[in-house]
Amino acid sequence: MLKKTPLYNLHLKLDAKMVPFAGYQMPVHYSKGIIHEHLHCRSQAGFFDISHMGQCLVLGNDAASELERLTPSDIAGLQAGSQKYTVLTNNDGGIIDDIIITRIDSGLMIIVNAACKDKDFAHLNNHLSEQCVFKELPDHALFALQGPSAASIIGKFSAQAAGLSFMQACESEINGITCTISRSGYTGEDGFEISVANQYAELLACLLLAEDGVEAVGLGARDTLRLEAGLSLYGHELNESITPIEAGLKWVIKTGHNQFPGADKILNQLQLGSEKIRAGLLVESKIPVREGSVVINNEDEAVGYVTSGSFSPSLGKPIAMALLDRNAAGLGNTLFTIVRDRKIPMTVTRLPFIPHRYHR
Repeated sequence: MLKKTPLYNLHLKLDAKMVPFAGYQMPVHYSKGIIHEHLHCRSQAGFFDISHMGQCLVLGNDAASELERLTPSDIAGLQAGSQKYTVLTNNDGGIIDDIIITRIDSGLMIIVNAACKDKDFAHLNNHLSEQCVFKELPDHALFALQGPSAASIIGKFSAQAAGLSFMQACESEINGITCTISRSGYTGEDGFEISVANQYAELLACLLLAEDGVEAVGLGARDTLRLEAGLSLYGHELNESITPIEAGLKWVIKTGHNQFPGADKILNQLQLGSEKIRAGLLVESKIPVREGSVVINNEDEAVGYVTSGSFSPSLGKPIAMALLDRNAAGLGNTLFTIVRDRKIPMTVTRLPFIPHRYHR
């Protein structure tokens, strides 16, 4: 039985095409389509229902130091009202999930991926001591407001939230509704994520959607936006056999930290480099390349595989990310893949494809 977010009925009113995703009925796009929604978010503001994501609290004085032992990042040094992107690692150095941690007065608030919610919560429950209180937040919805107009729109409701910098968070009110608001997102644009009690979810969504320049955006454009921004998606660029170094996330590792699962392998790769690395590909064809496509070199030798691929509405051409052999991943290298018996050339390029516009 598929679950529904608190905005399910609103999505139907907005003429959404609903699809199953991570156990939920979710909007893949609305009546104007994915390309319109994508470009609208890049030019004005997109509203995203991301209530399928998992939200939880880890409370107690030892919450940060205990969580630091489950990730390669500096959690103990996280200041109140600050956020950190990091990963939960397994004993082989692979990624259980990528998560966002927010330091709050009583401990930590964590957002996890929808498809990983159950295993993440079990992992945290199993590895945190009795000194910590672990609490799931199934009674909270999560929204994102993303795009160049997002800050001015949020500013109408909360000057405190509009004053945040990228990866900062606060508790604030929007028209009397208490929310946790962070300046963060998954599009490469400036924007905000808003956690709110389910009972106020539709009221808050309608308030934001009533603002000039705000349109609802579905999962389809959320995916093309994050791909242009060079952001990883769990199950594609990240999984339990890909390390943070291979995924291009070495920046999440705290200098001198070696007490986390898989540390030996990850720190060895950090020092020596990994055999494989995530890279961007500009597709020199009108034909998009898809996840799982084998990437080959001039000698037709396999040198990796595509992890995500789609048409880029902003660039007007197909793009992809791939996990490549390190010696094949040099910028400017020409590589190939086969689509419908045609050899498609691709050029290794820097990530992101579209520059980030975060408010720092």
